[in-house]
Amino acid sequence: MDSIFHEKQEGSLCAQHCLNNLLQGEYFTPVDLSSIAHQLDEEERMRMAEGGMASEEYRTFLQQPSGNMDDSGFFSIQVISNALRVWGLELILFNSREYQSLMINPINEKAFICNYKEHWFTIRKLGQQWFNLNSLLTGPELISDTYLALFLAQLQQEGYSIFVIRGNLPECEAEQILRFMRVQQQQRPRLIGEDEAQTSAGRSAALNQAEMGFGVEDEVVDEDEELKRALALSRQDIDVEDEEADLRRAIQLSMQGAVMSNTSSEPEVGDVKSGSQAAGSAAGEQKEGQNETLTAEELRKRRQAYFDRQQQHTQLNIPQQPDTKSTGGSGSVNTGSVEDQQQKPSQ
Repeated sequence: MDSIFHEKQEGSLCAQHCLNNLLQGEYFTPVDLSSIAHQLDEEERMRMAEGGMASEEYRTFLQQPSGNMDDSGFFSIQVISNALRVWGLELILFNSREYQSLMINPINEKAFICNYKEHWFTIRKLGQQWFNLNSLLTGPELISDTYLALFLAQLQQEGYSIFVIRGNLPECEAEQILRFMRVQQQQRPRLIGEDEAQTSAGRSAALNQAEMGFGVEDEVVDEDEELKRALALSRQDIDVEDEEADLRRAIQLSMQGAVMSNTSSEPEVGDVKSGSQAAGSAAGEQKEGQNETLTAEELRKRRQAYFDRQQQHTQLNIPQQPDTKSTGGSGSVNTGSVEDQQQKPSQ
């Protein structure tokens, strides 16, 4: 396989690669093919000038770009045909009626040139074997005799134009070597750039996986932080609820203590209380019972005010006891009234 000459694709010079792979050597350069294209353009211009240089057709022809080459490196079939004519070779259209009427088996030919749009490549027989010398491949591709006809039919279905090479091809090293031995290809060549594309695709996939991994880790970290913050807020809410519950219990206990103290102190001051004062005391106790939600400071102030009022009433009633004794005329009357007042709590 190393003896087979194979030019790989450079730019859009597939016509040059096609010819050199066919002839098995560096026979043509872009300059050579450009000169052939310019000769063809000049011949066409001279034919158009025969109809009159002042004609509209001639002026239109001069304004049009060359049909035999372009700046990308593409060359027409006329350029390739003229280049091969130098070597005594000619092109015959493979699917033409003339050639198909000959009923020639493709394996009996020497070479084929294939063209699709702006790409040219060569299929040539070296020794007793056929090779696909497409410049887009990383190397020559071995084609079996049974597969050659199928390969050509497939190219035709894909839209390729196929030309049969007629004439004697120049001698080459690969022809001399492969005439006495056969090639066994272990691995088929790939398209140029396919390995790099796979490598770059693998790298991009690895990078994407790495980025996805980092993204997942970031999401996990974010979720952990959010969970921690939620737990902290939950604990704060629980602590606030506990503090509020403790405060409510303390207020309730304080209220219960105030009520108990008030009921226990009522018999002692009952002798000096009037009916309206007792009703006011009961109303005050109901008010305190309704305001269980008061704060501890407000509760303390109200209790203090209540005790202050009780003390004021007691001080106002104490001086009246001597007057009662003097107006009653006897101590038995005062004693009886005190005993009656002392029996009321027991009832």
